[in-house]
Amino acid sequence: MIEGVIIKKLEKFSDERGWLCELWRGDESDYNPVMAYLSKTEPGVVRGPHEHKEQSDGFVFAGPGNFKLYLWENREGKSKYRELESLEVGESNPVMVIVPPGVVHGYKCISDIPAYNINLPDKLYKGEGKKEEVDEIRWEKDPKSPFKIE
Repeated sequence: MIEGVIIKKLEKFSDERGWLCELWRGDESDYNPVMAYLSKTEPGVVRGPHEHKEQSDGFVFAGPGNFKLYLWENREGKSKYRELESLEVGESNPVMVIVPPGVVHGYKCISDIPAYNINLPDKLYKGEGKKEEVDEIRWEKDPKSPFKIE
């Protein structure tokens, strides 16, 4: 796996009422999310690829629906520079994935139903009071991008 990427397998505890899944604990990591958002992605739709200069993303893929997650090491000098890692995540493989700055990432909904994910980033979107520039390099907008999601 790419250096600094953390994949935490999520366990669903089920009973007659449904299920419960612990997503994140402050005593398991020094990762410190500062906001949270929920995203719905329609079947076949791609989000990304993009990367952050400063921000880490803490994605929770637990369902409903499934994604193919794409990760590329884009930090020069790292052993897996520009290599692609991919995995299926979501309802069939519930995980939390922490993606550090400099790792290009994106995902595609591969289920026949919309797929949901939660992001717990460690930086506020557009900074305090939404007054800063967005910390993103939008590779999907670059026709010459070396990072492609099929």
